[in-house]
Amino acid sequence: MSQNPPGVPGPAAKPVAVTERELMAPVSLTRPDGRLNPDAIGWCRTPLVRTDGVGRGWYGKGRNKRWEYWAVTTPTHVMAMITSHIDYAGVHGLWLWDRRTGAIRGQDVMAPFGPGVSLPGTLGEVPTTVRSLGVAVRIEEVDGGTRLRAIGDRVRVDVLAHRPEGHESLGVVVPWSERLFQYTVKDVARPATGRLWMDGVEHRLPDGQSWATLDHGRGRWPHRMHWNWGAGSGRTDGRVLGIQLGGKWTDGTGSTENAIFVDGRLHKISEELLWDYDTEDWLRPWRVTGTDVDLTLTPEHDKTGGVDLGMISSFTHQCFGTWSGRVRIAGEWLRVSDVFGWAEDVHQRW
Repeated sequence: MSQNPPGVPGPAAKPVAVTERELMAPVSLTRPDGRLNPDAIGWCRTPLVRTDGVGRGWYGKGRNKRWEYWAVTTPTHVMAMITSHIDYAGVHGLWLWDRRTGAIRGQDVMAPFGPGVSLPGTLGEVPTTVRSLGVAVRIEEVDGGTRLRAIGDRVRVDVLAHRPEGHESLGVVVPWSERLFQYTVKDVARPATGRLWMDGVEHRLPDGQSWATLDHGRGRWPHRMHWNWGAGSGRTDGRVLGIQLGGKWTDGTGSTENAIFVDGRLHKISEELLWDYDTEDWLRPWRVTGTDVDLTLTPEHDKTGGVDLGMISSFTHQCFGTWSGRVRIAGEWLRVSDVFGWAEDVHQRW
């Protein structure tokens, strides 16, 4: 979606700076009455926000959304798994793409009222488990990282997402109102080892070239939402780079989910960035820009999804490809090259 339609002149939009507060101590996302705790609004380098109040009791019933999304990228494969409870259904998915052959395997499950799913109240405190309609998942914290295991009809996963010493993630509380809000943890550039299976054929993750990314979410959402998310993990000029970009859903809230990671260290970008992409041709380059960001994703595959059940619908274009460009960290421009990841456009009615 370009800022101006092709061929139509007009003033270019500008990035919008915001003032964000860094959280320095553990805090509860909700107050005892279930509403947003204003002390939780801000961002953090490690998961400091407790979210046990989301999805319990009758307050906000129907608006509570809880999920764990993991993606694993390698030079040959991309795996994605989603485990979620959206109050009135469990929505789960397992997907594997062979980048060399184009083969895709996977399945999506929607189980009314969410039987067979267990999600921790607060990130990592107990395992996440699913056993529903042919999909089984177990996500648990172990020594050195997070172990991801899943079994579907034609896909199997056993991966360790390592957590190097000093590795940081981005946690953000996004406030739409006292009643509607979201806490997200985006954890990119986690070194990954392990194995994937497609149709019974084993594929080992290449050491040093495989990465895991987490999108953890707990909150209460408006019925309609449109968002962008971009992420990437890789190496440029000997440095491990992690890209975390977001847009639309945070606009006007005073919070953003934008950051760059260099060798595991988070550098926050407190600015609503500009997203420029073509909704008539999703495989054209996507560009994200701001005062300290000029990045382009060149896609090689568009993972599409769509379901329309009237009051509930979801339409997704998730384009996987390679990020390039530059970012400015502490006044120094760093080159970004050959960092694999994705950018997505999602319209949600839930």
